[in-house]
Amino acid sequence: MAAMSRAVDARPARRRRAPELRLGPGPTVRAIIWTVLGLFFLIPLFSMVEFTLRTAKPGVYNLDRWVAVFSGETTRYDRVYQGLGNSLVLAVVTVAIVLLVLLPTIVLVELRFPRLRRLLEAVCLMPIMIPAIVMVVGLAPTYAVVTQVFGSGAWTLAFAYGITVLPYAYRAIQSNVAAVDMITLSEAARSLGAPWRTVFWRVLVPNLRRGILAASALSVAVVLGEFTIASLLSRVNLQTSLLLVSQSDPFVAVIFALLALVFAFVLLVVVDRLVSARRRRPAKG
Repeated sequence: MAAMSRAVDARPARRRRAPELRLGPGPTVRAIIWTVLGLFFLIPLFSMVEFTLRTAKPGVYNLDRWVAVFSGETTRYDRVYQGLGNSLVLAVVTVAIVLLVLLPTIVLVELRFPRLRRLLEAVCLMPIMIPAIVMVVGLAPTYAVVTQVFGSGAWTLAFAYGITVLPYAYRAIQSNVAAVDMITLSEAARSLGAPWRTVFWRVLVPNLRRGILAASALSVAVVLGEFTIASLLSRVNLQTSLLLVSQSDPFVAVIFALLALVFAFVLLVVVDRLVSARRRRPAKG
C-alpha cells in the first residue's frame, strides 16, 4: 500500500514538471537575421563584381579584365603579383612567429604561473587599442635597426604584424585553452614518464588544434588586409600595390581585392569545417 501511494503521488509530480525554457531567437527571427547579414555582406561584393565587368557601353558586360589578370600575358600587373607574393610570405612568417612565441607562453602561464594570466591577457590585447599610425611611429626607430640586421625585405614586416595580430591570435587560442583541462592532461602524461617536450607536442598541442587553426586563419586575414604599417614603412605588400595599380587601372585593383576577400572567406570556412569535423568525430565513436 505504501508503495502504491508513493507511485500515485509521483505521477502528479511528473505532470507538474515545468517546460524547458529555450533562450534565443526563434526560427523566423534567425532567418531574418541571417538574411539581413547576408545582404549586408553580399551586396557590396556583387557591386564590386558588377564594377569589374563593366564596359564602355552602358549595360554591356564582359570578362576581358578577369581573363587578362589570370592569363599573365601583360606585365602591367607585375607589381600586384609582387605584392601578393610578399603578403603570402608575410602571412606564413607572421603565423610562425605568433605560434612559436604566443602558444608556449600561454601554456606556460596556464600550467606554471596562473597568477600572470591577467597580465598576459592585458599585454596581448593592448595592440588592438593602439592606432596603427601610432604603432608605426614607435616602430620606426626599431625598424632602422631591423633593416641593418635583416635587410629591408618585405618579410621583415612580420615582426610588426606579429604584434598587430596578437589580440586575435590570443583570443582564439585562449578560448580553446579554457575548454581543455591542461593541468590534468599534463600531470597524467608526466605521471606516465613523458618529458615536457612530449607533453607539449603529443598531448597539449593536439587538444589545442582548434585554437591554433583559428589563430592562424585570423592572422592570415589580418596580414592580407593590412595597409598602414606597410605604407608608412615603405614596404610593398598586397594593399600598397593595389593602391598604386588603382591609380591607373581601378578595375584590376577591385579584382584583386575581391580575390583577397574570397581567399580569406574560404580559409575561415575551411578552418570551421575542420573544427566541426573534429568535434563530431568523438561523438561517433
